[in-house]
Amino acid sequence: MTDTKLIASLFDRLNQNQLALGAAVEELCNWVEQRGSADIANNVRGALETLDENLLFIRQGIAELTVAGSLGQS
Repeated sequence: MTDTKLIASLFDRLNQNQLALGAAVEELCNWVEQRGSADIANNVRGALETLDENLLFIRQGIAELTVAGSLGQS
């Protein structure tokens, strides 16, 4: 496995972890909101927007690293 491919795989796993954590935090946010803390839930959702805003860039970077890793194996 090339270094570039290893880095792409690592970033892909980190991105999967980020998505899983975001989903878990969203579930907790919903639970908090149902118990009357709408302000806190809105603050959490605002912070989660950063994950969504960065998602496209992260996926594009992983795809480019994957391609670079594939080209480096020839």
